[in-house]
Amino acid sequence: MLKLTRIAAGALIALALLLGLFAVTLLRRPAPAPVTSFKQAVFPVVVATRVLPAGKPIAVDALRVQPLPINPNGAFADPSLLVGRLPAADIGAESPVLEQQLSSGLAERIEAGERAVAVPVEESNAVGNRLRPGNFVDVFFTLKRDGNLGSGAEVDRTQARLLMSKVRVLAFGNATAGGDTSGEPNGVVRTAVLAVPVADVDRLALAETSGRLVFALRNPKDAEVTDVDAFAPLPAVLKTSTPAGAAVLQDSTRAAAGVSLDALSGGGANAAPRTPSAPRPAPPPSRIARNGANAGNAGSAGGAIEVIRGGRAETVAR
Repeated sequence: MLKLTRIAAGALIALALLLGLFAVTLLRRPAPAPVTSFKQAVFPVVVATRVLPAGKPIAVDALRVQPLPINPNGAFADPSLLVGRLPAADIGAESPVLEQQLSSGLAERIEAGERAVAVPVEESNAVGNRLRPGNFVDVFFTLKRDGNLGSGAEVDRTQARLLMSKVRVLAFGNATAGGDTSGEPNGVVRTAVLAVPVADVDRLALAETSGRLVFALRNPKDAEVTDVDAFAPLPAVLKTSTPAGAAVLQDSTRAAAGVSLDALSGGGANAAPRTPSAPRPAPPPSRIARNGANAGNAGSAGGAIEVIRGGRAETVAR
């Protein structure tokens, strides 16, 4: 019995030693890395299905949304935001379409048939510098009489007229619609950018260089504009030939034909007839009698003549 007890005790001691060695072995082993599931993030990005040529509107079938592991700066997630936009340079197929690759700025706010024209302004002719981008103005201009009548001057009458009605202001100073709204560095606005029909650019340029422009602010709800059919066309500088079957010339062709200052001022063939001036009232009889007496004395008094101009009398030597 004692022998069996010793054998069992030895076996237990041996088992304890084995378990201790196994525990030491486990402690020396590096801990296994935790098993985690990783899913890469993707972003919906609009890419071109074919080459998008520069300057041509983007069609809806030339775009698709593709998941990408990166989200480039300026990328789009909605193709409808790109339909009709113009690439500034060619965009390759399968390439993301980015904002910086598209035409932007004032060019995007100019309607078909319009041109952006910068004109100088000052506080007295720009509603006290209270114009803002997006406003509508009527453009008046003034011309001063040029030289003496009969001397070949282009402007024979000082005048002020409406040049263009309901012209949209694209920019005023450094402020642009939907863009920078800061003013000029010194607080003085010197230029305004107007959206002008191409056929009227030459008239605006000629009126600005030869006279003075005045901008009259108007309510955008006011739809009244000048009836161009009420005026005869101004004679052009260059002769044009209207193609057979064409009723009128294109606006760009009319602009290329030009307009002269003589025609713009109303002195050309299509000038409005002058209103006859009212006859001057005859001088009173006493003035006639005195004038006759002075005229009779003029022959014996050194040949002096009295000249009556309006209500004033002047004596000049013969």
